[in-house]
Amino acid sequence: MRLSSKLAARCGALALAISAFAASGGAWADGPVSLNVVDVAGNLALTQKAFEAFHAKYPNLVSNINFTNAPAPQLPGKIKAMQAAGRSDIDIVLTGTDALAAGIEQNLWMKLLPDHDKQFPGVLDKYAPGPRKMQDLAQGDGLEVTYMPAGPLLEYNPAHVSDPPKTPAQLLAWCTAHPDKLIYARPANSGPGRAFLMGLPYLLGDKDPRDPVHGWDKTWAFLKQLNTCIPYYPGGTAAVMKELGEGSRDMTVTVTGWDINPRALGIVPAEFRVQAFDTMSWVDDAHFMVVPKGVPAEKLDVIYKLMNFLLAPPQQAMTYDDGYFYPGPAVKDVPLSSAPAHSQEVLKKYGRPEYAQMIADHPHVVPLDSKEMVAAFQKWDQEVGAQKSK
Repeated sequence: MRLSSKLAARCGALALAISAFAASGGAWADGPVSLNVVDVAGNLALTQKAFEAFHAKYPNLVSNINFTNAPAPQLPGKIKAMQAAGRSDIDIVLTGTDALAAGIEQNLWMKLLPDHDKQFPGVLDKYAPGPRKMQDLAQGDGLEVTYMPAGPLLEYNPAHVSDPPKTPAQLLAWCTAHPDKLIYARPANSGPGRAFLMGLPYLLGDKDPRDPVHGWDKTWAFLKQLNTCIPYYPGGTAAVMKELGEGSRDMTVTVTGWDINPRALGIVPAEFRVQAFDTMSWVDDAHFMVVPKGVPAEKLDVIYKLMNFLLAPPQQAMTYDDGYFYPGPAVKDVPLSSAPAHSQEVLKKYGRPEYAQMIADHPHVVPLDSKEMVAAFQKWDQEVGAQKSK
């Protein structure tokens, strides 16, 4: 007995729908979903407008997006407790390499690639060469959304520093001669602090720059010496820039974005300068989108669509922002000329023409892998930072 053509068509449509249903994880939302996004990297400065553009474009998929900021060191423990309780209060985390690494070590994040690679067609080919290397740090647990060839650099007040250090030895000598005038933030919660920590083994010629426990003898010895002339270690970079701008400190370690953006915002005087170390290697940095395990299945298709949206060139062009994570875009073929006019104006006024040559002249390295990065943070906390609280 033959089915009518109309019934056959309906059956065919149903079969396609069931196939799509299964491919998406087996759940559909009854209507628009509410998404909770937690930012532990300051990434919303670069991407919030893109999130809002997605909400505006797809009101049938998203009813609202709630944004929250949190300190990177505290988030993994919170998510672990949440998952142990069978709760899912966070749908997307925007993180730097710090909480990314901690979450990988604690098995907190969904495995996006290759487990769900059909949801992200050709995504790895979209990344520019530098960002592509950074993407490997996620080990498939996240997708890189912004990129910065970071540092370490020194930022200083030229009215008080006439001959900025160009080597770690000169930095130590300057700090010893000017106690309490150099400051940097705890590396576990600071991009500049992290770049400085991971850049020193290359500058000092340590035995193994990828092994902070057994290969950084020179680095740990240097940091302990430097500790004697540093007043304390703020919990984040914003506090460092505030003190630098107010004049209570004359120098700090920085990265490209944390140099440009505070000057654009008027927190640090525009005339402050940066100095690269003579034999530096750029320790690149990136922000990632990760999804905690336990997110309801009916939200995942929307989350995947949102992630792809954020990686499209029009949204990537927004990440030039006010120079906060300079340059910003992680994907190919997103020139500054495609950025919003305001971003172009800010970078023309507060960007540094010398950065292009500096980025080209010095080698680039990726940050430590997750296990080693966590070990480096713990060792710094115990052997360097903790000494100031005794």
